[in-house]
Amino acid sequence: MRILITNDDGVNSSGIVAAKDAVSELGDIYVVAPATQQSGIGHALTLFEPMRVSSSNLRDGSEAYSVSGTPTDALILGMYEIMDEKPDLVISGINIGENLGMAELTTSGTIGAAMEAAAHEIPAIAASIQVTRDDIKFHDGHVDIDFSFAQKVIERLSKMIIKKGLPEGIDLLNLNIPSHPESHKIKLTRLGKRMYSIHIQKRLDPRGREYYWIAGDPVGVDEEGTDVHVLRYDKCPTITPVSLDSTSDLHLMKDWLE
Repeated sequence: MRILITNDDGVNSSGIVAAKDAVSELGDIYVVAPATQQSGIGHALTLFEPMRVSSSNLRDGSEAYSVSGTPTDALILGMYEIMDEKPDLVISGINIGENLGMAELTTSGTIGAAMEAAAHEIPAIAASIQVTRDDIKFHDGHVDIDFSFAQKVIERLSKMIIKKGLPEGIDLLNLNIPSHPESHKIKLTRLGKRMYSIHIQKRLDPRGREYYWIAGDPVGVDEEGTDVHVLRYDKCPTITPVSLDSTSDLHLMKDWLE
């Protein structure tokens, strides 16, 4: 089997080493990831400047490829330039920080790379681990996190996908692992409404000019059965099956037009 691993935290992240180690015995592993931190870049492509690919090494010394672009760029270059054949499975992650709710489908670079793989009909897992410290979510390098439980879950899911593929109509899995699991049972969840409530921080620079930071606080409550609620209150791994076909009800639209 051929497994391609990428992420949005950058090739120097300890999360990508953990993902590689989780599936290292399942086949030939290729690691192709952005050269720098790319969180929040979503499904973006680099179209107006050239990209460079460099031979690199992960923190454990194993071989990897560093791409001067987005997670989606890394995924495409990995599939069509670095690998001789398309991969049988793509793993994006392990992302430092959870990716929950509807909004993360378009903002998360981790999910963006998995969606690109799915668009090429390759099963994909977007894997993220919950953290309790905001200062390490966007760190470009090593973080001291215990990935052992997350690795077991990723290995289990990868074996299942390799053995029997994903069910028809499901294109990728959004996997979130609690920082301190109280149950090892994996729960199927639907997407919550939002992971964060948005607020804007407005400040003044030394010259008196306004500038802004987009920030947010974790939502306090979400509906039972959603990924947001289950991860935060049940403290067990969540899987949300995702389909690329986001088409709404055409009959409703037809009635609206008429």
